[in-house]
Amino acid sequence: MIDSHAIETLFTTARTQNGWLDTPVTDAELRAAFDLMKMAPTSANTQPARFVFLRTQAAKERLRPMLSPGNVDKTMSAPVVAIVAHDLDFHEHLPKVFPHNTTMKAGFDGPEKLAARTAFAFRNGTLQGAYFMLAVRAVGLDVGPMSGFDSARVDAEFFPDGRFKSNFLCNLGHGDPAKVMQRLPRFAFDDVCQLL
Repeated sequence: MIDSHAIETLFTTARTQNGWLDTPVTDAELRAAFDLMKMAPTSANTQPARFVFLRTQAAKERLRPMLSPGNVDKTMSAPVVAIVAHDLDFHEHLPKVFPHNTTMKAGFDGPEKLAARTAFAFRNGTLQGAYFMLAVRAVGLDVGPMSGFDSARVDAEFFPDGRFKSNFLCNLGHGDPAKVMQRLPRFAFDDVCQLL
């Protein structure tokens, strides 16, 4: 089992951030988080998540019109905003990432399989987005995930060819402790789990 400090960093003390300190996030930190995230499991090793890191004010301004009003200030002040997306044509990479099964790619080929590819990419891309948030915390950064944005407009602006679809946004940086909300209630094991 990992030690108590690691558990606190990843789960129990870590918090969703709503404000940010004026401390930069380096490319090396983003790469380190990605390199941790990529080792976590996805179905058939498909790895459909795609990330766009908005690091400059000009890049974040492109996103501003798509944000829900309550998300504008905390997003525009974040050192980095990650668009977590997924690749609808992830199957094209199966010969590289799942080379021992030469028939799997054919199961996703063709326009009639788009719905299946979409569901598969969304599910596994979401997993990778969650892994990424934990990896960000593991490298010493804070994270503020959000779904309050116009995904169709984000896709048109950042993924105009239609291959990638945005899933959620993550503000990244060093959180301002003064802007963290009180922790909200969590379910108990017996409220939501069954042992059969």
